[in-house]
Amino acid sequence: MSTFSESNSDGGVSQRVNSPRFSGPMTRRAHSFKRNNTHAGATNNAAVSGGSLSTHNEVELQINSPRSEDGLESVSERKHGHHHIHNNHLHHHVSQRVHGGVVKGFLKRPLESIGVVDLGFREKKKIGHWMFLVFCGVCLFMGVLKICATGWLGSAIEKAQSYQELSDSNGIDNLMDKRSLGYEYRSREGDVERTLKTVETGVGGSHTAKESEVWSKPNSENFTQCIDLSKNHKKLDAKINGYILVNANGGLNQMRFGICDMVAVAKIMKATLVLPSLDHTSYWADQSGFKDLFDWKHFIDTLKDDVHIVETLPPAFAGIHPFSKTPISWSKVPYYKTEVLPLLNQHKVIYFTHTDSRLANNGIPKSIQKLRCRVNYRALRYSAPIEEFGNKLVSRMQQNGNPYLALHLRYEKDMLSFTGCSHNLTAKEDEELRRMRYEVGHWKEKEINGTERRLLGGCPLTPRETSLLLKALGFPSHTRIYLVAGEAYGEGSMKYLEDDFPNIFSHSTLSSEEELSDFKNHQNMLAGIDYVVALQSDVFLYTYDGNMAKAVQGHRRFENFKKTINPDKMNFVKLVDQLDEGNISWKKFSSKVKKLHRDRDGAPYLRESGEFPKQEESFYANPLPGCICETRKE
Repeated sequence: MSTFSESNSDGGVSQRVNSPRFSGPMTRRAHSFKRNNTHAGATNNAAVSGGSLSTHNEVELQINSPRSEDGLESVSERKHGHHHIHNNHLHHHVSQRVHGGVVKGFLKRPLESIGVVDLGFREKKKIGHWMFLVFCGVCLFMGVLKICATGWLGSAIEKAQSYQELSDSNGIDNLMDKRSLGYEYRSREGDVERTLKTVETGVGGSHTAKESEVWSKPNSENFTQCIDLSKNHKKLDAKINGYILVNANGGLNQMRFGICDMVAVAKIMKATLVLPSLDHTSYWADQSGFKDLFDWKHFIDTLKDDVHIVETLPPAFAGIHPFSKTPISWSKVPYYKTEVLPLLNQHKVIYFTHTDSRLANNGIPKSIQKLRCRVNYRALRYSAPIEEFGNKLVSRMQQNGNPYLALHLRYEKDMLSFTGCSHNLTAKEDEELRRMRYEVGHWKEKEINGTERRLLGGCPLTPRETSLLLKALGFPSHTRIYLVAGEAYGEGSMKYLEDDFPNIFSHSTLSSEEELSDFKNHQNMLAGIDYVVALQSDVFLYTYDGNMAKAVQGHRRFENFKKTINPDKMNFVKLVDQLDEGNISWKKFSSKVKKLHRDRDGAPYLRESGEFPKQEESFYANPLPGCICETRKE
């Protein structure tokens, strides 16, 4: 009887491990086993290929997947048929399995030895069956879990897209994974829900606008107005250095800013300001005077402790020819004290030909900044007819308690001609704008590349672009909109906006001809009415950063930061172009627009300074710091 011995020193048991977390081949070595069963009188005389076969022979066992029993069947066959095979037959069997000179096979084995090996494989077979059953159970469980997950959350692709869009619009990493694990979003839950609701209202136009908080104002609880005179304010000196005459140039709001600056300049030079005259030669050619537009008595009375203001030049100085002077733009206090004041002392009456942008935005004493705000937000009250009619239109816009949006759509002929913007206009309309630009002498730019300017954010949004912006931000189609602007230029240009938002109103559509008769041909008075309606709106959105936009948004900041949307035109028009080219879906477009304007809602921030005065943010667009102060947290 021969001795049987096995070793796996060179070879191993090849076994494929099947796991949900692993899809590739995996080799695992079986434990090595050696048996030196030596019996009395047992010898081994077998010779293979002319040489002695060592008593330590390698056995290679191929154990396949638990779902396959091929390897175990081969062992069973050897169990029933090989124990009576003659040595020569066995020698022939082994010689057939010689590959490359390496012998791998079985020698003649005792029956007892075979029984021991069989017992081990039975156990392994049972273990294999159990492993197969366990594996099937795990697969079944995973399958059921996957079906349930897919039913609840949608396909894997939809989940990935949803996750990506929510991450883009809210900056929340791993949102879907955390949500599936039951994580709580205490700090960002409100933002996520608000964004989801806004997407819903933007697409479907359902009556959930307030729920989506498109009307909510930004947080400003730690800020307050601070423009009152200080307790140690000195009484106004009766002695003055002379009189200042001014001609406020430009449109309504440009004149408004100039008047505020001139009151401050009169304070700096200890001069008396004569009630300003207004520009009658601007584009609107409005003949309205200061008393037509503003409550002039209230103006003088409100500022009586700050500066001397008179209705007309006193008779004693009426015969004096005033000295004409154009102050340098964006000047600070030292300029007026050192260069202009000597001229006032010399001539006693000085006439400023221009008032716009004659005082810098920054680097001005706090007392002067507060004075500018007292003029703008308290003294310059519109005349009674304008205020009363404006408030009447506010009531009509607030029909049934509904909120409304004031839209300053500056898509007017003069602005398009001035900026050289003609996107979506016809060639004939573009040429008309170009001719107008050349006919206005004081417009310095003549040849303008409108396409480049639009991509840089220098053009007013078109009515269609404005409609896309409103829908993407989540305003439903039934939103009540008040147009704060003149007639839009271009044939059919308003169609896109009117189709998407049919509830569009203006002072003309909200009023009868009889009601508007007193304001006919007085564009500055109508602009004052629009100002009143825009100031009291729930949301104010402007499409071009002109003087009207600066004036209204600054006033709304002063009045507890009412919501004001400042479009990021440069990046927005690029998204519009991507949408038009089919490179972005509406859902993705809306998500990106929301993200782009998340912090452009009129919330408090410090006024931005610049290297040059023209690059600075307007003091009248953002009177923080200067007229708004942050309170200390207790």
